Amino acid sequence: MSDINVTPMVDVMLVLLIIFMIVTPAILAGFQATLPTGDNLKERPEDEGRVVMGIDVRGNYFLDKKLVAREQIPAMLAQAFRERPQDKVLFLKADTDLPYEEILTAMELAKDAGARVVAAVSESRGPTKSKGGGG
Repeated sequence: MSDINVTPMVDVMLVLLIIFMIVTPAILAGFQATLPTGDNLKERPEDEGRVVMGIDVRGNYFLDKKLVAREQIPAMLAQAFRERPQDKVLFLKADTDLPYEEILTAMELAKDAGARVVAAVSESRGPTKSKGGGG
C-alpha cells in the first residue's frame, strides 16, 4: 500500500504563512513614523472623518494613509476641506527625526489649502511614577 507524502506540502504552506504574516502588516500600514512624545496629553480616539496628513522620516507625504506627491497636497487638501466646510482642521503626523523646516512647509501648505487649524499629533509617554515617598 502506498501513502502520499504531505510533508513537503506542509513545509511550503508554513513558509508561505510566515511570509504573509510578516509582509501583510507592512503593506497595510501605509504611513509609518515615530511620533513625538509628550506629557499630560488627552486621549483622543482616531476618527475616520478627520483629515490627516503624515510625513515620514524620508519626507514622503501621506494624506489619509495614502502616498501623495508633495505638489498634489494643496489641491487634495482643498478638496477635503470643501467636503467638510464646518471642519477645516488638519491633523499633522510627522516623524520625530524630520527637520522642523519640513513641518513648517507642511503647515504652510495646509494654510494655503484653507485649513483653519493645524493640530500636531503626538503620543503620550504613559503614566509616570512619582519620585516622592509621601505619607
